[in-house]
Amino acid sequence: MNLNLRHAIIQNVSGNTKQELQDTIVDAIQSQEEKMLPGLGVLFEVIWQNANDSEKEEMLSTLSSGLQRQ
Repeated sequence: MNLNLRHAIIQNVSGNTKQELQDTIVDAIQSQEEKMLPGLGVLFEVIWQNANDSEKEEMLSTLSSGLQRQ
């Protein structure tokens, strides 16, 4: 992914409230548009980079569990 795209996505949501961030995530998921995937990826990258080891383990468990149900 182009670094400029990462920067643009982060700039676009920087300063958003928690509710606005949630609305962005829910809208991206519900729309099921492929063009939203890079944005969700950047948001996950920010979450991952700011999570401690315990939080990362919880995310991996949730992801693994969710994928098994697919």
